[in-house]
Parts: sequence; structure tokens; C-alpha cells
Amino acid sequence: MPKMKSNSGALKRFKVKKNGSIKRGSAFRSHILTKMSQKRKVNLRGPQTVAASDASRVKLMLNKA
Repeated sequence: MPKMKSNSGALKRFKVKKNGSIKRGSAFRSHILTKMSQKRKVNLRGPQTVAASDASRVKLMLNKA
């Protein structure tokens, strides 16, 4: 039986942490940042985690289920 392929787009966007939660980047941080308030940009800075309702689907894409 061949190996399972993982979703290559998901591999670039998500990382599984040691405790099993999934780390993701923030959206809305690429361009046109001049009209955004400083507070909004600061809150988008750090790494985010995937919601528990979506975590199982992301794990399937990464073959970590």
C-alpha cells in the first residue's frame, strides 16, 4: 500500500505543537496596513492556535490524526 500524502498547502501553514495543539499564522497582515490601527496590528502579531472545532480537520490534512 502506498504512503498517505499530506496536504502540501497545510504543511506550509500549520505546525503541531508538543501538546497537540496546532499553531497558525494570523490573517490580514500582508499589505495595506497603513489604514489599520496600531492596536489591531499588535493583536494580530503573535502565533495563534487553530480552534478546537477545526483541529481535527487540520490534523487529517497533516496526517496526524
